[in-house]
Amino acid sequence: MKKKYRQIIHWCKTKIKTITPGKNAVKGAAIGLLSITGLLWLLFAVLIAKNIRDPWIMLLFLGFALAALLSGLLTVGLIKRLDKIPRVYKLAVLIAFPLLFIMNFEWLLPSLMVILTSLLGAAIFVLKNTGFKNLSLPKKIVTILGLLLGLGGVIFGIATYIPNGFDVDPLVNAALTSESNSEQIMAESPANRGPHEVLTLTYGSGEDLHRLEYGDSVAIKTEAVNGLAFIDAWDGFGGWWREKYWGFDAKSLPLNARVWYPEGEGPFPLTLIVHGNHSMQDYSDVGYAYLGELLASKGIILASVDENFINSSWSDIFGGLDEENDARGWLLLEHLKLWHQWNEEAGHQFQNKIDTSKLALIGHSRGGEAVGHAAMFNTLPFYPDDASMKFDYNYDIQSIVAIAPVDGQYEPGDSGTEIEDVNYFVLHGAQDSDVSSFAGSQQYERITFNDSLYHFKSGLYIYGANHGQFNTSWGNNDVGNPFTGLLNLKQLLAADEQRKIAEVYITAFLEATLRNRYEYLPMFTDARKAQDWLPETIYLNQFQDSNTELLCTFDEDFDVTSATEDAGMISSENLTVWREQEIQLKWDKKGSRALFIGWDYDLEENEKTMDTMSESLLATYSIQVERPIAHIDSTSVFIFSMAESTEASNPKSKGKWVNDDEEDVAENEETEEKNGNDEDKDEDDEPKKPLDFSISLKDSTGQLVRFPLSDFAALQREIEPVLWKMDFLTGNTSSEQVFQLFYFPLSDLRKINPNFNPSSIETIKFIFDRSENGVVVIENIGFMKSL
Repeated sequence: MKKKYRQIIHWCKTKIKTITPGKNAVKGAAIGLLSITGLLWLLFAVLIAKNIRDPWIMLLFLGFALAALLSGLLTVGLIKRLDKIPRVYKLAVLIAFPLLFIMNFEWLLPSLMVILTSLLGAAIFVLKNTGFKNLSLPKKIVTILGLLLGLGGVIFGIATYIPNGFDVDPLVNAALTSESNSEQIMAESPANRGPHEVLTLTYGSGEDLHRLEYGDSVAIKTEAVNGLAFIDAWDGFGGWWREKYWGFDAKSLPLNARVWYPEGEGPFPLTLIVHGNHSMQDYSDVGYAYLGELLASKGIILASVDENFINSSWSDIFGGLDEENDARGWLLLEHLKLWHQWNEEAGHQFQNKIDTSKLALIGHSRGGEAVGHAAMFNTLPFYPDDASMKFDYNYDIQSIVAIAPVDGQYEPGDSGTEIEDVNYFVLHGAQDSDVSSFAGSQQYERITFNDSLYHFKSGLYIYGANHGQFNTSWGNNDVGNPFTGLLNLKQLLAADEQRKIAEVYITAFLEATLRNRYEYLPMFTDARKAQDWLPETIYLNQFQDSNTELLCTFDEDFDVTSATEDAGMISSENLTVWREQEIQLKWDKKGSRALFIGWDYDLEENEKTMDTMSESLLATYSIQVERPIAHIDSTSVFIFSMAESTEASNPKSKGKWVNDDEEDVAENEETEEKNGNDEDKDEDDEPKKPLDFSISLKDSTGQLVRFPLSDFAALQREIEPVLWKMDFLTGNTSSEQVFQLFYFPLSDLRKINPNFNPSSIETIKFIFDRSENGVVVIENIGFMKSL
């Protein structure tokens, strides 16, 4: 048998050899390939030159051909040299690099590790097996250098890995530059424990394979629901393992939750909270006990919904659930259905305990998107992606909270979720290494108020907050990589401080929207109003309510001189940047447009200071109001939202905008700046001062008020968090434009000029007279009622 097998192999090799191309065939194939390609390339170039009537483009195509030739020669040379690399080392690199890459090291770190560990290993083995004395002088030098570089690199890597992180460039907290609007709210801290005794229980299937609280120890048994219409890709190996682990499939999803509820008669408001995506075996629903204890003590029921069974698993590498956030949202509505049934069920322990007119949903990460889907599904008669699925919910959901949400993981009808007449609050951390873009600001844009009731939406961006510390079981590791030391954690707030922020703001939001405790509203426009309750860090607030009337949203058209709904005309003087464009986040577009305006004064060249600048030379942006502003009086507030843009404030300083002499000067100055002396470097180390400028309002009789932006607060410089330690080496920062609401009560402005009439404002002007240069992004200029 063995002999026969060898004969077959020999016969196959002989036949293959007889048809293997010889030298002439290989040479002819190469000439044929290059000849036809060359002729086609020449014809292509000639036709392009003829079509655009420019024969000089032939030089460009010749350049491409030469570049292809050079690239081919270099590649062949590289492959030839790779052939000379010993087989054992090539095998080691081909095994090690993909494994290092899979460990979430991207490409740069694996490359450095391959080089450094190779140098170290080579040096050690040479010294051990050959001996230093037996080496020639050149090899001694190379061995010592390899040892030093390899050992030094490994030591440096360990020394870099061990610390929590490293210092970043100092950042001035612009909110602390002004004290005029930071009066503390005169009320009890929302994070103080309430008067109610807190009771706990769990409800669920009673058949959970891994958790007693949803198994034999469950207090209330619930029926499973069929989620097949909302679940994609519960199949293959991933689906098999998921079903094996949990003991059920998509047709039998359990309704499980942990409940914290107040002792007493009630009825009490009800809030559901749902986690986001995490390892399904590392249960996430336990991580909100701190909110459950607090809210229940204040007379609000909190149920932490278990959706771990649709979270990620290691088995998903072979295919896992896809765009399952509609299922997460739908499950929340099924939980609300349970609570409504219990509220009406005679003899049930929650009979008449729930105030079904005061319902709220809270979601974290993917759960933060899911609560938006639930709020929209709640009002629909059918599932938007399959109208054979009828909905009949229509519960009185008053409020939703999104904690570091994603946006667009699931899109109903391939569009973003739109929500009407529901209060919305989103909070996000600047140091979020999972959802590193402020995705919740996209959902914020898609919330509108159309009924006659009072509603508001608000955003909070927190410097120092990450993704996971809002959940006690997730912690400071946002990426799931066990090598936590790769993350730059030094700028993180302490876990208890981050959760304190959640306690203060989420409780205040629920108190305001479910119990009409409007004394908490000001903290949603300005975190300084709650500074005695909050850890000290940088907070950026966004806010809009149903009483807001906007003059300029910049979404209406592409004419930079027009205001929203023909409210007025716009003009400018001496600006170096002026455009309206879509707001770009790190991951996606925000879903709205904004005004970008910049100014730049070359004070040194003109031997001037901001104080000596002529008014005629100042950059200004003016809105001429052409129709009366409805409902405006002395109780109204002038508002707009603004962020910094780090783009060039004088983009017209090169090219066609300047003559050759000026361009030479600019190049010399740029060279001097790059080669700057130590004094320049010391100045660069100083944090940038927040931007400031003036605003003036003029009424129809010519009465004027002019005041600095910093009467509220100077503009916060763009936050550029460094999330990975490797980013210090690559220079990567993770920044985007996050807006801050600026809020100026007209009653305060009348103190500047008592003759000023707020009800007849005719001109709004931004005057850039307090910072030498800058670019700002402004949206939603208008008025609202005082809070």
